[in-house]
Amino acid sequence: MDTQNLKAFLLVAETGSFSRAAEQLHLTQPAVSKRIAQLEQHLDSALFDRIGHNIRMTEAGQTLLPHAKAVQQALQGAEQSVRDLAGDVAGELRLATSHHIGLHRLPPLLSHFSKAFPAVQIDIEFMDSEQACELITQGKVELAVVTLAPVTETSIIALPIWQDPLDFMVRVGDELLQQPTLDLRALSTHPAVLPGLNTYTGQIVKSLFDQHELQLQVSMATNYLETVRMMASVGLGWTVLPRSMCDNSLATLQVSEAYIERTLGVVYHRDRSLPRAARAFMDALISFGDSNAGSIKPASVASCA
Repeated sequence: MDTQNLKAFLLVAETGSFSRAAEQLHLTQPAVSKRIAQLEQHLDSALFDRIGHNIRMTEAGQTLLPHAKAVQQALQGAEQSVRDLAGDVAGELRLATSHHIGLHRLPPLLSHFSKAFPAVQIDIEFMDSEQACELITQGKVELAVVTLAPVTETSIIALPIWQDPLDFMVRVGDELLQQPTLDLRALSTHPAVLPGLNTYTGQIVKSLFDQHELQLQVSMATNYLETVRMMASVGLGWTVLPRSMCDNSLATLQVSEAYIERTLGVVYHRDRSLPRAARAFMDALISFGDSNAGSIKPASVASCA
């Protein structure tokens, strides 16, 4: 089975287009069609249904897809492993990370790493943690520095780096701060501005309320934590944010029996052979991580103003 034909198959499957696959391969569309035809002849099965300008993978194509991805990752790993035998740590490192981690956690680490390994070119993509993990499963990036999922897929290895306490917050001067005691039931009757409930952080918050059989009154939700902070600071509702994001526009709510946190870390594909640059970056991450993550305690002050 020709690996170039498999590569063409993967790109057609990914882009849904022979012409777009041809552009990425720097080939003509007929050349890509010929590669697919050769693969179909070898397998004695049609891989795509072609109806007008639309294409769709057949059952045979869907069956081939995960195996083709595995072959591509194995070949990339073999090539990188051989290249790693000689020379210094160098080359391109494809990294995905969330906007929050990229803004609040990575800058000093990136500064240190670029000085220690100037021959490494880091290609960073910023996106939601969930999207970054999907790129890992697809083999499109070597590492992702993200909020770790509550449940990790079997194909992914997740390494915790930082514990990130989450605090209940509200606009300074809000009436909720005047209540002598506050629990989740009382909080559930007030509007909330939260990270999207489809995100790992949002799932952590929702799980806490689900455990107490309480419904959240979510007035607004977004995947961007900076936007969540802004909306809470103008009084659109209480929120849950990383403790490090509290500023003089917000105050911490003391909610009984409601300490929660999330774990930030690095993930990579279990079957991928990591290049030396990726392994060096992971070592740097560990050196910048929490040495005593278990010692973090809930906040004891009522305001972070």
